[in-house]
This record gives sequence, C-alpha cells and structure tokens, in this order.
Amino acid sequence: MSTTPVRIVLVDDQALFRAGIRMVIDSQPDLEVVGEASDGREGVEMVRAMRPDLVLMDVRMPVMDGLTATAEILREPGAPRVVVLTTFDLDEAAARAIQGGASGFLLKDSEPEFLLSAIRTVHAGSAVIAAEATRELFAHIAENGTAEPVPHSYSDLTEREREIFVLAAAGLSNSEIAAQEFLSEATVKTHISRILSKLALRDRVQLVVFAYRHGLV
Repeated sequence: MSTTPVRIVLVDDQALFRAGIRMVIDSQPDLEVVGEASDGREGVEMVRAMRPDLVLMDVRMPVMDGLTATAEILREPGAPRVVVLTTFDLDEAAARAIQGGASGFLLKDSEPEFLLSAIRTVHAGSAVIAAEATRELFAHIAENGTAEPVPHSYSDLTEREREIFVLAAAGLSNSEIAAQEFLSEATVKTHISRILSKLALRDRVQLVVFAYRHGLV
C-alpha cells in the first residue's frame, strides 16, 4: 500500500477555524494539509499550484464563494475531490455544490474523529460521508420539486447493478452492500465502478443526487 499522505487544501475565511482543522489533520500520518486559502479565488489558485487530492471548501466566503470556487476547480482535468463545509445540515448552498460535483458536505461543528474519517472515506470512494444527512438534504429538496425524467443510460444497468444502485443510493458502504447481498467487497466495488461509468457519474454522492433527481428512491 502507498505510504504517501492524502494531500489536502483547506479553504475558509476564518483563520482560527483553519488553524484548528489543520492541527487535527496534520496530527495524522496519512493526511497532510499542503495549502490554505481565505477565499474562493485564493482557493482556486492554491489548488492549481498544489494539485491536492482533496479540498475542504467553505460554502460562504468573500471575493468568491465556495459554490463558484468548487465549480471552477472541478472544471479542470484531474480535479481533486471537494468536500464543502457548512453550518447548516439542510443547507441548500451545500446541496447546490454537491449537485455541481462536490463529493459531500461536512458540518463545521463535526467531531474531529468524524472529520478525519470523512476525509479518508471520500478519498477511498467506498461510501458516502454523512449518508443519513445527505439523504435528508436531497429528500428535503425533492419534496419541493418534481422528479426529472429518468435518462436512457439507466436502462443500460443490469438487474444486479440496479439492485446495487438502490443500496448505494440509500447510503450503504461497500462492506454493508457486500454483507447484505452475500458478495465480496471487490465484487461490489466492481459493480459500483460500472454503475458510475454507465451513468457518467463522478462518485457515490453523485449517485445519490441522481437517484433523488430522477425519483428512483
């Protein structure tokens, strides 16, 4: 296994908050903060310069907000995963960031252990962070809108892939799906990769968004 730490850029306009997060992350041998920025514009430039694996992005900042910065970062080839930071668990700004390609959201008052676990989970791509909160967020949004037509690409999924899709959309991790379906984790990972490829989705949280957007849950 690689011993190279996960390289992280932290973007938040509160210096004290950044210092606290950096202290937590840098206490771990497998994680490393390689850059900080105090607004979205600085964040975009920092990401271009440092080429991190993951970005922790505040939603509300001066100069350029986290939504715009996230969109700019994710337009670039080989973009890192982005996790948005928010104060509210039903934050529609966070939802828009996820719909735009962010890999999840974290509450700014999360416990340090949860933050560290979330970073590792997103980097590994094996589960959706804060799965229950993510589902609640998109269920809340879905209640206030109409489902979009299911795209033709969904019909390309096999029956087994649709079963895995539903479980992944419910927030189950690879290991949880494997236990429920009596499969190996490697087999589940292969199914998830094929589902994401067929539906042209970036990661598992985009699968959750797809499911709620098209009324499949």
